[in-house]
Amino acid sequence: MKRYKIYVLLILIAGFSSCRNTDSDFDALGTFETTEVIVSAEAAGKIMAFNLTEGQQLNENEIAGYIDSTQLHLKKQQLLSSINALLSRRPDLKKQLGTLEQQLITARNEKKRVESLLKSNAATTKQLDDLNAQIAVLERQLAATKSTLESSLQSISGEKEALEIQALQLEDQLQKCNITSPISGTVLVKYAEKGELAAPGKALFKIGDTNNMIFRAYITADQLTQVKADQQVQIFADFGKDEYKSYDGTITWISSKSEFTPKTIQTRDERANLVYAVKVKVKNDGYLKIGQYGFLKIK
Repeated sequence: MKRYKIYVLLILIAGFSSCRNTDSDFDALGTFETTEVIVSAEAAGKIMAFNLTEGQQLNENEIAGYIDSTQLHLKKQQLLSSINALLSRRPDLKKQLGTLEQQLITARNEKKRVESLLKSNAATTKQLDDLNAQIAVLERQLAATKSTLESSLQSISGEKEALEIQALQLEDQLQKCNITSPISGTVLVKYAEKGELAAPGKALFKIGDTNNMIFRAYITADQLTQVKADQQVQIFADFGKDEYKSYDGTITWISSKSEFTPKTIQTRDERANLVYAVKVKVKNDGYLKIGQYGFLKIK
């Protein structure tokens, strides 16, 4: 029995040494994470449609549901009707000035005729004076009418512009009633359901960019000289039972401050108290999961 215990102990020591040698082939250990976005409501109202399930794939700007927008739609229709009514009151300068302009042309032609007759003593100076006075009156009337109509047009244009701005504001509010995904990714958590009341800022769902994973690892101070931004490294995803899959990664960030080793993370040198966090961008082939462990190998 004693020999059997010694034999079992030797096997366990050998197995432990084998695992330690395997882990020592890597430079750091870490976990996979991703960019997560919590999508909140931008409008208040009842959620009319929200057919979303956790694990569902969404594209950027894809509509996942919408919030009741009936009142906003009616207000927009009212504004558009007001704009049409305002435009119908817009004066037609050509038609309204046409009569005065024609009278002025007639008076000027008559003046020329009287001036010709006056040279041959066939007309009197009083007739010419009367025509000059008539032309002056018509010119003042034309200028005053034109100024009034232009002021009216300017006022209508200002009102129309203000109403159009209000219509654009309503259109923006209508767009915010749509529940859309800001990024392409996987729905991680759903916080609301169809029929619930939404308010601006209320969380509706969380989405993560699982197509582009981030491997966060921790390296020791003596490894800092071996890594730099945009450097290519090798990442090995841990699938359990000594099964690893290799991925190409690019270092995107290196912490400028040291920190104590996280309890869930072991570095190559376990005696090191202070480590530096690094982020590595890894393209997901569909097998990498959030929170999955992996190893980093510096090329």
